[in-house]
Amino acid sequence: MKRLTALDLGFIYLEKRNQPLHVAYLNLLTPPADAPDDFVQKLVERLRSYAAPLPPFNQRLESSLGAAYWVEDPEFDIEQHVIHLSLPRPGRIRDLLSMVSRMHASHLDRAYPLWRTYIIEGVEGGRIATYSKVHHAVADGIAGTRLTLRSMSGDPHDILPPPWAVPPQGRRERQANLLTAPVTGVARLASRFRHAFDSVPTVARELRQSMREAKQKHPDFVSGNAAPPSILNRGISASRRYAAQSYSLPRAKAAGKVLGGTVNDMVLAMCSHALRRYLSDLNALPDKPLIAGVPMSTRRDRSETGNQIGFMLVNLGTHLDDPLERLNCIVASVEHNKQRFIKMKAGEILGYGATLMAPGLLNMLTNPKGGRLAFNLVISHVPGPRSNLYWMGCRVDGMYPVSVVVDGMALNISLTSLEDRIDFGVIACRRTLPHVQRVLDYLGEGLDELEALAARST
Repeated sequence: MKRLTALDLGFIYLEKRNQPLHVAYLNLLTPPADAPDDFVQKLVERLRSYAAPLPPFNQRLESSLGAAYWVEDPEFDIEQHVIHLSLPRPGRIRDLLSMVSRMHASHLDRAYPLWRTYIIEGVEGGRIATYSKVHHAVADGIAGTRLTLRSMSGDPHDILPPPWAVPPQGRRERQANLLTAPVTGVARLASRFRHAFDSVPTVARELRQSMREAKQKHPDFVSGNAAPPSILNRGISASRRYAAQSYSLPRAKAAGKVLGGTVNDMVLAMCSHALRRYLSDLNALPDKPLIAGVPMSTRRDRSETGNQIGFMLVNLGTHLDDPLERLNCIVASVEHNKQRFIKMKAGEILGYGATLMAPGLLNMLTNPKGGRLAFNLVISHVPGPRSNLYWMGCRVDGMYPVSVVVDGMALNISLTSLEDRIDFGVIACRRTLPHVQRVLDYLGEGLDELEALAARST
């Protein structure tokens, strides 16, 4: 038995009918050249043969004595978690993305461990796909990527077990049971209170500095309620629209080298251009700059479960016509955040961020159309290995994140940088944001724009 942390529990309590809170990956795969006709069927049988999963994949949610725990499922059924599907011919990528949109809109059943993997055959070009989702209470983006990479290798002949059959990394959690839960709960609570105030001096100091910067109108500081209301920040329905595409990592790196920015800076500039174009199409571009909530991992171990994330608030400069001015605005905003956070420990980052963003988050929950918000959308970038990857003998052609949208934030852009690609996944409420697939074209335009800026600078 493992007790949920307050942050993990938040993802359970915030889940609603129109707001499932699971994260996922869509992997696009090319089977071996000599794969037999029944390759996918044999693959599904192999995956289902791992029918005794390890934590957290064998744990379901249970409440006891006023607390929530992960407990081992004594009746685990692998067929509830490994599903075999096929696309109708001709298996277009558009049809695959539509299928993922529908699957991502459906909730995970809490009667079972909160994960599921779909094996999808019939993708055009002889390819297959996997769509694997896990509840956000189980894993954040960094942890989810580590879980996904568990079963991948740089050797096409190295057939590794699936993630649920690989022993967990990082710290080992001490086990508890229902009889000892009250005692251990009190002990843990006492321990937490003993250290609860350790970060207060640093958090207070940083908040005072933020108040000074806000009063002085520091150009690179973003307050916790600076995001303007926009069409992105409306209520959502239960329907989803998912779009995904890959872009060149070497192109982004080369542009960043000339322009003095990191790959992450280039990615944010691509998103800024795309959002500016998309909202302009809808005559809905705010006069004030959009603010991105950019997750940053505070994980200090090799663990692959739970949530250990803080947020940078980044000015995307979407109010600026000139692309170089937008890029400079983004780079300065990111660097300002880095200089603040480099002095803080993980707990201090969490405490500072939560306090800073509290007014904007409250407005997001209660008055997203009229109030000032903490951020307009989340843009999450998780870097991965720079070598070729294979899964069950299949070459990994794309590893696209599928994240969450919530009431007050109808769009999420997530990406993974792998090998020579940047794999983008864009998820939105289908009803609130029409034609969101256009964002993919505008991301490509954004990369072209950065290359043009770099060419003029040389």
